[in-house]
Amino acid sequence: MDNKLQLDRALYKRIKGFDKAQMQQFISNIYQTAVDDMQGNAVSLDIEKLRSELSQIKGIGENRLNEIMAVIEKNSES
Repeated sequence: MDNKLQLDRALYKRIKGFDKAQMQQFISNIYQTAVDDMQGNAVSLDIEKLRSELSQIKGIGENRLNEIMAVIEKNSES
């Protein structure tokens, strides 16, 4: 977040004077800024590389690996 919100004295005084609609808009703006920041930080996974590295762990057989990969794939789609 480039323009980090700083709660200085001036902003605090402005917030104190907000009515309900202004406060709702202020909070919505903060939320939208956070959503925008998170979209820019999306993590991508190389599923094949992950599968290969997990298969090298002692004790993880093909069946367990398939179960793990199914869970990862299900949750990476969200």
